[in-house]
Amino acid sequence: MSASITSSKPNKLALFTAITAAMVITSGCQSLKTANATNQPTTTVQGQNAEQPKKLENFNITGKIGVTTPANDSTGTQGGSAFYAWGQQNDRFAIELIGALGIGKTNIEYNGQTAILVSEKTGTLTADDPETLLKKATGWQAPISQMPYWISGRPAPSDSAPQMDSQNRLVSSVNGEWTASFTYKGTDKLPSKISAVQPQGNKVVMTINH
Repeated sequence: MSASITSSKPNKLALFTAITAAMVITSGCQSLKTANATNQPTTTVQGQNAEQPKKLENFNITGKIGVTTPANDSTGTQGGSAFYAWGQQNDRFAIELIGALGIGKTNIEYNGQTAILVSEKTGTLTADDPETLLKKATGWQAPISQMPYWISGRPAPSDSAPQMDSQNRLVSSVNGEWTASFTYKGTDKLPSKISAVQPQGNKVVMTINH
């Protein structure tokens, strides 16, 4: 099973090659660097009143994702990370994870109605949405359904209180209990890093190579 959402073998091979290359590059550099990506907005405006960038309907990205879950009565704060390759076609996507949050190499596919996860540890699992599926497999929480919009640098339809900088780039947005912040490299229009947190202590940090 591959992270490609098409059935053609060349696309599957290309996506697998991309994540392998990302792992080699990242391990050689210690981590995907976004040190020069910090961007302090000089002006913020309500996103509802500003023209938003278009959602990317098709994209292929790689990077690293880290997840932290809060402490409870029996365990302390826990975290995990993985290198990923994400392929998106309209509402369908496939994500391949390596070093996948404690469950080994993992593939997540979503066709707009059903999410399927396959890992070396869990086997095949299904759910109605990718968030439920990820939590079932790992115990982690992540706003996966909002990510295609956030990766495009725009609020998800269910977001509230989006804030833009002076270049009309999304710098923060709220979705339910998630508060997301966005980092850009230089004058790039697409974010290079997304951080999302919940008051309970869940946190997701995702670096993005477009």
